[in-house]
This record gives sequence, C-alpha cells and structure tokens, in this order.
Amino acid sequence: MTDPWARPADQPAPGSAPPPPPPPPQFPQGPPPQSAPPPQAGPAQKDSSPLVKIKNLFRDPLTIVLVVVIIVALVAAGLLGAELYARSRADDVVAAATECVVQDDVTVSFGPSPFLLQHMTGHYGNISIETAGNQIRDAKGMKAQIEIDDVRLHSTGDSKGTIGALDATITWTSEGIKQTVQNAIPVLGSLVTDVKTNPSDGTIELEAALGSSVTTKPVVQDDGIALQMVNLEGLGFTLPREMVQPALDAFSAQLTKGYPLGIKADDVQVSDTGVSARFSTRNASIPAGETDPCFANL
Repeated sequence: MTDPWARPADQPAPGSAPPPPPPPPQFPQGPPPQSAPPPQAGPAQKDSSPLVKIKNLFRDPLTIVLVVVIIVALVAAGLLGAELYARSRADDVVAAATECVVQDDVTVSFGPSPFLLQHMTGHYGNISIETAGNQIRDAKGMKAQIEIDDVRLHSTGDSKGTIGALDATITWTSEGIKQTVQNAIPVLGSLVTDVKTNPSDGTIELEAALGSSVTTKPVVQDDGIALQMVNLEGLGFTLPREMVQPALDAFSAQLTKGYPLGIKADDVQVSDTGVSARFSTRNASIPAGETDPCFANL
C-alpha cells in the first residue's frame, strides 16, 4: 500500500538545493517571418465584342470627325477616278468615230459638266473636236474645229440617237489647195505650179507654167462648196475651157459633199492664207453601225 503521507517523488528533500530551471525555448535567428500579402483582385475583364468597340470608338468627337473626313475623301477619290476614266473612254470613242470620217488625227474634249451625270442620262453637251490639219478626206492641208451640243443617245434600230447642233469651221491653206488639185484633178492638176488667193474679190488663182492660169471662185452650192471658173488664160490649146468646169465640179463634189449627219455648207470666204468655210447640221440622226461603220462603237 502506498503511504499517503509519503513525499512526492518530484519534490526535493528538505535542506537540499532546488533543481535548476528548464532552459528557455530556442527560436530561429533572423527577421521575424512576414505574413503573406493579402491576395489582390485581378483586373476586371473588359468586353471585347465588336459592338462595344464601336461604341467606345464613337464616344470621342475627334474620332467621329476623322472617320467622316476619311469616308468623304474616299468617296470623292472614287468619283474623281470614275469621272476621269469615263471622260477618257468617251474621248477615245468620239475621236475614233471622227477620225474615221475625216481620215485625220483628232483631239476631243468634253465641257465642265460632270460627265458621269451626262452618261447616266444619255444626254451630252459642249463637245469640242479639233482635227490635226493634215487633211480632211482627200483635201490636203484642211483643218476642222467642230462644236457639238445636245447629243441624245437612244437606239431605235436604224439610229443611235440624235445630235441637236453641230457647227464646224473649216480652213484650207493655199499650199493644201495646190497639193490637192495636183493629186485630184486630171490633166489640170499636173499643170498647176502655185495657188494664190485674192480676198478682195474672193477668188483663187491656179497658176500654171508660162504665165497661164485658171481663176476660180468658191461658192456654196447644193449644200457643198463648188469652184466656179471665172477666167482662163493661156491654157486654151492645152486644156479647152469646156473641160475645166466639169473637172472643177467633180473635184469640189468629191471633197465637200456627202458628209454624214446631213452636214452642209453655210458660208465660204477667201483669206490671205487660203479658204475658210462654215458647215452645220441640226437635229441630225446618228446612223447605226450597219448604216455607217464609223459610228458603230458609239
């Protein structure tokens, strides 16, 4: 049995030294541990849908202005390019038709009115055509300045449309008259050495060798220009008078009659340098390509 009065085992006996205290707890050397920073919330996810981007784009007034300016510039550039192309194409088509008729190089220009609008309506105006001056058909040295207005394109089988007004001023140099007479009038042409014009009486003198000459007067006749013989000197034995006028008639008819579109001569004048004449037509029907191949591509 255990003695209830016995001293506990861990209690020192009276008069003995108390046991040493337990050593202090050992802690690791160094700075005290830092607590982890609190977790930070991530950036808010932005809506990247196209609709949101467009809304954000148009919130800035400056951006709106820039977008409008860019759109207007693109539209203007497109219209300008289309206008220039359409004008160039129309110039080529009209030039080809005119060159086919006059058999010379030509330049064509349309007026300041927007050509695209004219093309959409099929109604064209203020067209200028100038030939190079080399020749018109077989007439050497002849040049034409042509003004066309009120052109309406509408195919009706035998016609491609109408030309409201066409006015042409034709000039023919003295040198050109000489070359043409030499090439086109049998017998008489081979005798001509020079051509002189006399504005005072409106005559043209065809000079030949040995002082001989034929004096003619250009007049409007049968919608064309005819050369009427006024005087014949020194050629009576070589070329009888009764042969000269028929030769002149055939020559002038070949050069100035039979133009398309009903073009007819209105006036003729003699100048110091040659002859000038005015031709015109009104409300002319444009022939279809089958009728006149020169107008096939209009």
